[in-house]
Amino acid sequence: MISKLSPADFKVLSLTTVATPHRGSAFADYCLKLIGKQRIPRVYKALETIGMQTGAFSQLTTEYMMHEFNKKVPNDESVRYFSYGAMTQPSLFSMFRTPHRIILEKEGPNDGLVSVSSAQWGVYKGTLVGPNHLDIINWTNGLKWMILEATGKKNQFNAIAFYLDIAGEYRTNPRAESLI
Repeated sequence: MISKLSPADFKVLSLTTVATPHRGSAFADYCLKLIGKQRIPRVYKALETIGMQTGAFSQLTTEYMMHEFNKKVPNDESVRYFSYGAMTQPSLFSMFRTPHRIILEKEGPNDGLVSVSSAQWGVYKGTLVGPNHLDIINWTNGLKWMILEATGKKNQFNAIAFYLDIAGEYRTNPRAESLI
């Protein structure tokens, strides 16, 4: 939106991304290679019949992000760019165990879908340690929260509080160098 739509009704001062695959994801590369280019349309069609959107998946590859998207969508010099990455160590039964391993081998520490190195853009504000990608987008299921509570453990990452802290810092200081 910033570089392609150039909004005239307001001025964008900053953009903060969290665990965003600015350089793509080795897991997307792996999946597309595993599926094969000739079978991708059939896989997409099958996923769409069960209500899953697929349009952006091939755009998450390292090839696409580094050689197409980032060249076509440059930063706006008048906007400040900030980013956070995340890293986790998935449990034995985590759905992120396989993607985490694949990304770890190719790109290093990651949140189960996006590596810390791919998430870095503009001024890097730091790495969140512990949450997986679904925790970061606040898509963590209620069952996880109930299990943690029942076992006397506290969830170490609160996505809503994290994003409110970022928004609050920019609300009071839109040219802020440091957040939280």
